[in-house]
Amino acid sequence: MARFLQASRRALFSYCKTLIIPQRHQHQFFPLANTPPSVFYHHFSSAAPHKSRIESNIIRILRDEIEYQSDFAPPHQPDTKFHAFTVEDRPGEQWVTLKGKSVWDESIKIEATVFDGSTLVPKTTGDSSGKDMRLHISLLVDISKGEGSDLLEFVCSAWPDSLEIQKVYMFRRDGSLPYLGPDFKYDFLPFFYLLLAFQTDGHIIEFANELDGFFFILDMDSELQSSFCEFLKARGVNDDLSVFLHAFMNNKDRTELIKWLGKIKSFVEL
Repeated sequence: MARFLQASRRALFSYCKTLIIPQRHQHQFFPLANTPPSVFYHHFSSAAPHKSRIESNIIRILRDEIEYQSDFAPPHQPDTKFHAFTVEDRPGEQWVTLKGKSVWDESIKIEATVFDGSTLVPKTTGDSSGKDMRLHISLLVDISKGEGSDLLEFVCSAWPDSLEIQKVYMFRRDGSLPYLGPDFKYDFLPFFYLLLAFQTDGHIIEFANELDGFFFILDMDSELQSSFCEFLKARGVNDDLSVFLHAFMNNKDRTELIKWLGKIKSFVEL
């Protein structure tokens, strides 16, 4: 009987080995005890999570908009010269700087905003009952007569086909506050002027006489207004400059829009 039990135990052990050993060989490719953790991290991280339907839809819309903007009115390389002025674009910013010299060896610096306002005017062609939109650009024109001299500054409005003077300042190099002077015309001034406490070259421009988004406007002698306009025209600050700036800002606006769309798309794709 004991011999029979021993024989049975050997047979059962041998049978179990035939079941266990192949199973052990089947899993020997995954030696858990000797496998570095990085193997598992790589295995699970190699499959990036899928984008949600909302994210995929946003990416598709942004891609289509970038293609449309690039094909419909592709921006061109911005101009770097306008007559006697060098043009310094500021990618990603809402300002453009122009610098030049007058024939009297005066230093002229112009700071121009992107489009910062608009006004509706009656249409001149087609349906006379409709309205056209005139976009507005604000300018700061600084004129100095050499290092250390006082600074004459003009605040101007650049419309698509004309340039208008709004205010004139005289800044002293000693830092004293300037007399603000009267406004040149009775008109609505863009919201730009309400926000502009603009600091440049160590001086601050403050716009006074503000009330509920409008300014008190004082009439200035028309002959003096005309003389200041001629003063600027002789230095290349004229209607042609307004036309140039509107074309420049149209191109800059498209360029910045395409870049902005691309940055948003890249962020969502991460």
